Amino acid sequence: MATFVKHASADALAYEAAGLRWLAEADPDAVVGVVSVDENSLVTERLESVATSDGAAAEFAERLVRVHDAGADSFGCPPADWSGDGYVGAARLTLRGEPRWGRMYADQRVLPYAHQAHRQGLLDDDQLRTVERLADRLRDGDFDDDAPPARIHGDLWAGNVITTEHGMVMIDPAAQGGHRLNDLALLALFGFPHLRTVHDGYARHSHHLPDGWRDLIDLHQVHHLLVHVVLFGSSYVPQTMAAIGRYV
Repeated sequence: MATFVKHASADALAYEAAGLRWLAEADPDAVVGVVSVDENSLVTERLESVATSDGAAAEFAERLVRVHDAGADSFGCPPADWSGDGYVGAARLTLRGEPRWGRMYADQRVLPYAHQAHRQGLLDDDQLRTVERLADRLRDGDFDDDAPPARIHGDLWAGNVITTEHGMVMIDPAAQGGHRLNDLALLALFGFPHLRTVHDGYARHSHHLPDGWRDLIDLHQVHHLLVHVVLFGSSYVPQTMAAIGRYV
């Protein structure tokens, strides 16, 4: 078997391996296979990419529904066999289970990165207050729905999906219990081939999308946009504040 070797901190590698195995419990073909992991490296199957197709995107939508519907104990919880926090990219990620999505999203995914961006001088006082108004709405449950916690990839931008001869395969997760729209929103964040096919296919096969879910895509991108502000600077602030402004 051809393999790929990744080097990072020991806890980041262990968290990624735990996430891949947890997602694979739902559909082994949906994620890259873990060969081994130790303190120095994560070894996975090597994926050979091929051209994307509408058929592969439609199949991926069904796979994503299966993975999500495998479920999680709560919103924000870590994958099975993992305790403590994780990572999203190079940023630390709090993994503390909550029964309500809105409260988890406000307190673990929005405010920590907004406050960090403010301390870094990347958000001004007025912008921080706008973020805090969104957090108040989230805590009040204005965007909660009846869907149970999903088993999500958590960092599903286009670069973390590779099309192979066996279909689209996910890599490099920030796996957690979360809302299904998180993964759908991240596919849309920086562009994804055949995105409409994935979204439409997902909607056909899932019983857990809220009414008007397409209008909530920007809301579910806010966390990752704030992470980009913290990690990469002020160029992401206009896009971030525009997304937040739709919901306050």
